[in-house]
Amino acid sequence: MLSFIARRIAAGAVLLFVISFLSHLLLSVPDLDVGRQLLGSGATQDLVDAKNAELGLDRSVLVQYLDWVAHAVRGDFGTSWFTGENVVQAIGTRLPVTISLLVGVTLVTAVLSLLLGVWAGVRRGGPVDRLVQVLAVAGYALPGFLVTLIIVVVFAVRLGWFPAIGYTGFTESPSGWLSTVTLPILSLSVGSVAGLTQQVRAAVIDVLRQDYVRTLRARGLPPSRIVFRHVVRNAAAPALTVLGVQFVGLLGGAVLVEQIFGLPGLGGMTVAYTTRGDIPVIMALVMVTVLVVVTINLVVDVLIGWLNPKARVA
Repeated sequence: MLSFIARRIAAGAVLLFVISFLSHLLLSVPDLDVGRQLLGSGATQDLVDAKNAELGLDRSVLVQYLDWVAHAVRGDFGTSWFTGENVVQAIGTRLPVTISLLVGVTLVTAVLSLLLGVWAGVRRGGPVDRLVQVLAVAGYALPGFLVTLIIVVVFAVRLGWFPAIGYTGFTESPSGWLSTVTLPILSLSVGSVAGLTQQVRAAVIDVLRQDYVRTLRARGLPPSRIVFRHVVRNAAAPALTVLGVQFVGLLGGAVLVEQIFGLPGLGGMTVAYTTRGDIPVIMALVMVTVLVVVTINLVVDVLIGWLNPKARVA
């Protein structure tokens, strides 16, 4: 198992290096003239050139990248070109908001999808299975923005149970934090639950057809023991793979949801700094995103390797 984890960590490190280089290369292609944006249209060309030289933009792309790597490996991601804010501190204040959102969506998706998928798979063809399939198809087919709009109108405007916008930190008020993240988590969870429920249902049906399940039934084991001890464990591997892929997709959805609900997370920060071409902040955001994705994939791979030892060979 340790060699399996070591291989996954090494692959993640290579991915981090490749994405950082490609991101820096792509960010350097547009001629944004950062010096002109900082000093304004009235600044002389000499002042603009001097500002670009001060930021190191007069050097080659490769030299700029190697200089960034040399500082990044020490945890120094520099300061924002436009606000002067320390990049690490700026991301550190917004990261908990996005992480709490993503973790909440993942937990809701995993629990609901497991319950609904197993229930529908075991009761295949019955009323419960049909109801779950209809709900899953509806949840997957509805556009995300429409689902968000319906949720806001019903639970925030009509019923007034939750605030429509704003954010309260967990340390300030745990109940206030829960009320401000509930609707965003619900908005992101609808599509995820719909997709994963179908995956769990299909995996459970496939496992129930296996010969060893028939053998267990013939030996007289209780159905609940067969399902929860044998079927769920063998059906969990493909569901975990889909859940890991969905988590990566949630990062993109979080950008939109944070904008709609006014959450001070990484989504709004990414939009604001990307339009300015603030390379130090953008590079740090890319690295944080890749680290989160690599970590989640590592956790999923370890869980799959624990459930199915044959997967450790791959």
